[in-house]
Amino acid sequence: MSSCMIINSKHENNVLKNKTICLDPGHGGTADTDAYRVGPSGEREEWINLRVALYLKETLEEKGAKVIMTRTEDIQVPLKERALLAVERGADAFISLHHNATADAGVNFPIVYYHGNASENKGSALLGRFVCRRLREALFSGEGDAVLCSDFTIFPGSGTSVLRNSYDIPGVIGEASFFSNPDEEKRLKNHSYNEREAQAYAMALEDFFSTPHQPIREKFSMITISPFEVFQEAERMNEIARNWRDDYQKGKEIFDRGEPDSFKKAFEFLTRSAKSFPDSPVARECHRLRALILEKWGKSKEALVERTRVNEFYIPLE
Repeated sequence: MSSCMIINSKHENNVLKNKTICLDPGHGGTADTDAYRVGPSGEREEWINLRVALYLKETLEEKGAKVIMTRTEDIQVPLKERALLAVERGADAFISLHHNATADAGVNFPIVYYHGNASENKGSALLGRFVCRRLREALFSGEGDAVLCSDFTIFPGSGTSVLRNSYDIPGVIGEASFFSNPDEEKRLKNHSYNEREAQAYAMALEDFFSTPHQPIREKFSMITISPFEVFQEAERMNEIARNWRDDYQKGKEIFDRGEPDSFKKAFEFLTRSAKSFPDSPVARECHRLRALILEKWGKSKEALVERTRVNEFYIPLE
């Protein structure tokens, strides 16, 4: 990865002044019970999340914002309580700060989630676009993969508790990078690197509040999509999940050959990739190709569901 740099904010006006921002450092207080959220050399996700959030709090307050913290130490706070704190205090935006892990130790890029359907939750999708771009700029020099997707991709039908229970407030979960990547874990131990990440979030919030308001409509008022069941948390660390990219490539190669007798095998590979890593850089394409195969099989209703899933759950950054 090329050297990181902080992209200067272009906002001249103090758009964050008097804005109320709820910061939610993910997890906390689970070192004795949770063996999943720990990097190769022992750095825990909840520690990183809190460090970044505290730097972000300081930055936002310097810019005149009012900051609500769901936790300020390494303790457990129930998910619903985190969301309701933002609601009860009238937050203008909700940011849940996280870092990621997967079976493939070479993976490292930002993933940002909004809740539900993009066409109904335009406010959060817009905030997510800015967060995703700023994280990629600050931590990855604007290069490589970055994914903006619905939390329904990882928790089908329900989404995440913190975003579900704070719906109506523009809100996202930011998975800035992967602590399961050994080199990234080393960087995440560095407080100056944590501060760089915090600055990216602050600039994303400035971007958001400098842009015309986008509506958040009632959930499922426009679209309902049947769930696509996927691997959950620890399952995503198994040997099958490690092959997510190979499965995609095999499925695409088979599909591209255009041999109808082989479409079933292509569909199986694409489905397994999407299940193993539902928020990967290729998951959107997996579902798009699945829709094309379903069309070729004459399953137009199922194909429409897949095309809708692509459009509502995966947003291109460019």
